[in-house]
Amino acid sequence: MAASGPAEGLADGLSDELAGVLAGIQRLARRRLWRAMPQPRLRGAQAELMRVVAARPGIGVSAAARELCLAANSVSTLVNQLVAAGLLHREADPQDRRAALLHPTPACREQLQEWDAQRTALFHERMERLAATDRAALTAALPALRRLAESLRETGEVP
Repeated sequence: MAASGPAEGLADGLSDELAGVLAGIQRLARRRLWRAMPQPRLRGAQAELMRVVAARPGIGVSAAARELCLAANSVSTLVNQLVAAGLLHREADPQDRRAALLHPTPACREQLQEWDAQRTALFHERMERLAATDRAALTAALPALRRLAESLRETGEVP
């Protein structure tokens, strides 16, 4: 039997635990926030697309799909849903009439602002409950977590 190397130990321990904890935090926060948000409730992918479009008004569907690491047809479906809900505006690309450019509506911007305010308040309140040593540990971990997020973005591969 071959000896396991340091990378294998990381994959078996820290990597799996970190992935599970981060996904759990995201899921629990989203569920708490959904309760406070007005109807209709959006799915995570819809909210992510709204964020991308708000950050980059005029982005094309293909570019948004690359940004979100989703298939273009999946993003097209999300766009149709968000346009119907009055959260995104779609216009024909003047360079390529077959392509669409996406813009956030005022309702989209309002919903994102409300979401951000609620999320900030939720995390602030929960962080205040933690011991000072836990808050310091989380603060110290932020640069490494940012680098991890950037490395995931750089690969651009979706399994």
